[in-house]
Amino acid sequence: MRKLKIDELNRLSTDEFKQADKLPLVVVLDNVRSLHNVGSVFRTSDAYLVEAVYLCGITSTPPHAEIHKSALGAEFSVDWKYFEQTLDAVALLKADGYTVFSIEQAQGSTMLTDLQLNPNGKYAVILGHEVKGVQQEVVNASDGCIELPQYGTKHSLNVSVTAGIVIWEFFKGIK
Repeated sequence: MRKLKIDELNRLSTDEFKQADKLPLVVVLDNVRSLHNVGSVFRTSDAYLVEAVYLCGITSTPPHAEIHKSALGAEFSVDWKYFEQTLDAVALLKADGYTVFSIEQAQGSTMLTDLQLNPNGKYAVILGHEVKGVQQEVVNASDGCIELPQYGTKHSLNVSVTAGIVIWEFFKGIK
Protein backbone atom coordinates (compact mmCIF):
# COMPACT_ATOMS: atom_id res chain seq x y z
CA MET A 1 0.00 0.00 0.00
CA ARG A 2 1.33 3.44 -0.98
CA LYS A 3 0.23 6.79 0.33
CA LEU A 4 -1.16 9.01 -2.40
CA LYS A 5 0.61 12.20 -3.38
CA ILE A 6 -1.24 15.52 -3.23
CA ASP A 7 -1.53 15.70 -7.03
CA GLU A 8 -3.11 12.21 -7.10
CA LEU A 9 -6.04 13.20 -4.86
CA ASN A 10 -7.94 15.02 -7.64
CA ARG A 11 -9.16 17.75 -5.30
CA LEU A 12 -11.25 20.67 -6.55
CA SER A 13 -9.69 24.07 -7.04
CA THR A 14 -11.28 26.92 -5.09
CA ASP A 15 -13.07 28.05 -8.26
CA GLU A 16 -14.33 24.50 -8.92
CA PHE A 17 -15.47 24.25 -5.29
CA LYS A 18 -17.43 27.50 -5.64
CA GLN A 19 -19.23 26.06 -8.69
CA ALA A 20 -19.84 22.55 -7.28
CA ASP A 21 -23.22 21.38 -6.01
CA LYS A 22 -23.21 21.81 -2.25
CA LEU A 23 -24.62 19.81 0.59
CA PRO A 24 -27.77 21.72 1.64
CA LEU A 25 -26.32 22.37 5.09
CA VAL A 26 -25.33 25.61 6.81
CA VAL A 27 -23.15 25.41 9.93
CA VAL A 28 -23.82 28.21 12.41
CA LEU A 29 -21.25 29.06 15.09
CA ASP A 30 -22.93 30.77 18.05
CA ASN A 31 -20.29 32.71 20.02
CA VAL A 32 -17.50 30.19 19.43
CA ARG A 33 -14.38 31.76 20.90
CA SER A 34 -11.63 29.39 19.76
CA LEU A 35 -10.04 30.35 16.46
CA HIS A 36 -8.85 26.74 16.15
CA ASN A 37 -12.47 25.57 16.29
CA VAL A 38 -13.54 28.13 13.69
CA GLY A 39 -10.75 27.10 11.33
CA SER A 40 -11.47 23.41 11.83
CA VAL A 41 -15.16 23.93 11.04
CA PHE A 42 -14.19 25.65 7.79
CA ARG A 43 -11.86 22.78 6.87
CA THR A 44 -14.46 20.09 7.57
CA SER A 45 -17.10 22.14 5.74
CA ASP A 46 -14.81 22.25 2.71
CA ALA A 47 -14.23 18.48 2.86
CA TYR A 48 -17.98 17.74 2.69
CA LEU A 49 -19.12 20.57 0.39
CA VAL A 50 -21.11 22.40 3.07
CA GLU A 51 -23.07 25.29 1.63
CA ALA A 52 -21.93 27.96 4.10
CA VAL A 53 -20.69 28.76 7.59
CA TYR A 54 -22.44 31.52 9.55
CA LEU A 55 -20.28 33.18 12.19
CA CYS A 56 -22.23 34.86 14.98
CA GLY A 57 -21.57 37.08 17.98
CA ILE A 58 -18.02 36.87 19.34
CA THR A 59 -17.02 34.26 16.74
CA SER A 60 -14.02 35.60 14.82
CA THR A 61 -14.14 35.96 11.06
CA PRO A 62 -11.58 35.56 8.31
CA PRO A 63 -9.10 36.80 7.46
CA HIS A 64 -7.24 35.79 10.57
CA ALA A 65 -3.90 33.98 10.85
CA GLU A 66 -5.11 31.70 13.67
CA ILE A 67 -8.22 30.63 11.70
CA HIS A 68 -6.02 30.00 8.66
CA LYS A 69 -3.73 27.67 10.68
CA SER A 70 -6.59 25.18 11.06
CA ALA A 71 -8.59 25.99 7.94
CA LEU A 72 -5.59 25.73 5.60
CA GLY A 73 -7.35 27.92 3.04
CA ALA A 74 -10.88 26.52 3.44
CA GLU A 75 -11.94 29.96 4.66
CA PHE A 76 -11.50 31.03 1.01
CA SER A 77 -13.48 28.16 -0.54
CA VAL A 78 -16.45 27.91 1.85
CA ASP A 79 -18.92 30.79 1.75
CA TRP A 80 -19.47 32.53 5.07
CA LYS A 81 -21.50 35.35 6.58
CA TYR A 82 -21.23 37.21 9.85
CA PHE A 83 -24.23 38.01 12.07
CA GLU A 84 -23.95 40.08 15.22
CA GLN A 85 -26.94 38.19 16.64
CA THR A 86 -27.37 34.45 16.12
CA LEU A 87 -31.15 34.87 16.19
CA ASP A 88 -30.88 36.95 13.00
CA ALA A 89 -29.09 34.05 11.29
CA VAL A 90 -31.77 31.62 12.51
CA ALA A 91 -34.57 33.89 11.25
CA LEU A 92 -32.93 34.18 7.82
CA LEU A 93 -32.41 30.43 7.57
CA LYS A 94 -36.00 29.66 8.55
CA ALA A 95 -37.31 32.24 6.05
CA ASP A 96 -35.23 30.45 3.39
CA GLY A 97 -36.83 27.08 4.23
CA TYR A 98 -34.09 25.49 6.35
CA THR A 99 -34.83 23.18 9.25
CA VAL A 100 -32.67 24.51 12.07
CA PHE A 101 -31.19 22.27 14.75
CA SER A 102 -29.17 23.31 17.77
CA ILE A 103 -26.52 20.78 18.73
CA GLU A 104 -27.22 20.69 22.43
CA GLN A 105 -28.06 18.45 25.35
CA ALA A 106 -31.64 19.46 25.97
CA GLN A 107 -34.89 18.07 27.23
CA GLY A 108 -36.56 16.36 24.28
CA SER A 109 -33.45 16.37 22.09
CA THR A 110 -33.05 13.78 19.34
CA MET A 111 -30.01 11.55 19.53
CA LEU A 112 -27.90 11.93 16.39
CA THR A 113 -28.10 8.15 15.94
CA ASP A 114 -31.91 8.41 15.72
CA LEU A 115 -32.09 11.41 13.38
CA GLN A 116 -34.03 10.86 10.17
CA LEU A 117 -33.17 13.32 7.41
CA ASN A 118 -35.14 14.15 4.28
CA PRO A 119 -32.69 13.81 1.38
CA ASN A 120 -34.49 16.75 -0.26
CA GLY A 121 -34.42 18.94 2.86
CA LYS A 122 -32.28 21.96 3.67
CA TYR A 123 -30.71 22.03 7.11
CA ALA A 124 -28.75 24.24 9.47
CA VAL A 125 -26.93 23.12 12.59
CA ILE A 126 -25.90 25.47 15.38
CA LEU A 127 -22.83 24.82 17.51
CA GLY A 128 -22.31 26.93 20.60
CA HIS A 129 -19.78 28.48 22.90
CA GLU A 130 -17.17 26.05 24.26
CA VAL A 131 -18.37 26.42 27.87
CA LYS A 132 -21.91 27.83 27.71
CA GLY A 133 -23.15 25.97 24.63
CA VAL A 134 -25.88 27.30 22.36
CA GLN A 135 -27.72 30.26 23.87
CA GLN A 136 -31.11 29.28 25.33
CA GLU A 137 -32.91 31.85 23.19
CA VAL A 138 -31.32 30.26 20.12
CA VAL A 139 -32.33 26.79 21.30
CA ASN A 140 -35.88 28.15 21.73
CA ALA A 141 -35.88 29.46 18.15
CA SER A 142 -34.59 26.18 16.70
CA ASP A 143 -36.80 23.49 15.19
CA GLY A 144 -35.19 20.95 17.48
CA CYS A 145 -32.03 19.85 19.24
CA ILE A 146 -29.66 17.10 18.27
CA GLU A 147 -27.59 15.42 20.94
CA LEU A 148 -24.52 13.27 20.45
CA PRO A 149 -24.55 10.14 22.60
CA GLN A 150 -21.63 10.05 25.03
CA TYR A 151 -20.70 7.32 27.45
CA GLY A 152 -17.67 8.52 29.41
CA THR A 153 -17.20 10.89 32.32
CA LYS A 154 -17.14 14.10 30.26
CA HIS A 155 -20.37 15.78 29.31
CA SER A 156 -19.26 17.45 26.09
CA LEU A 157 -16.97 17.19 23.09
CA ASN A 158 -14.79 19.86 21.53
CA VAL A 159 -16.71 22.09 19.10
CA SER A 160 -14.59 21.08 16.11
CA VAL A 161 -14.95 17.37 16.93
CA THR A 162 -18.72 17.76 17.31
CA ALA A 163 -18.88 19.64 14.01
CA GLY A 164 -16.98 16.86 12.25
CA ILE A 165 -19.29 14.17 13.55
CA VAL A 166 -22.46 16.12 12.78
CA ILE A 167 -21.37 17.25 9.30
CA TRP A 168 -20.42 13.66 8.40
CA GLU A 169 -23.79 12.33 9.58
CA PHE A 170 -25.65 14.98 7.56
CA PHE A 171 -23.47 14.20 4.53
CA LYS A 172 -24.32 10.50 4.80
CA GLY A 173 -28.01 11.23 5.41
CA ILE A 174 -28.51 13.72 2.59
CA LYS A 175 -26.08 12.78 -0.20
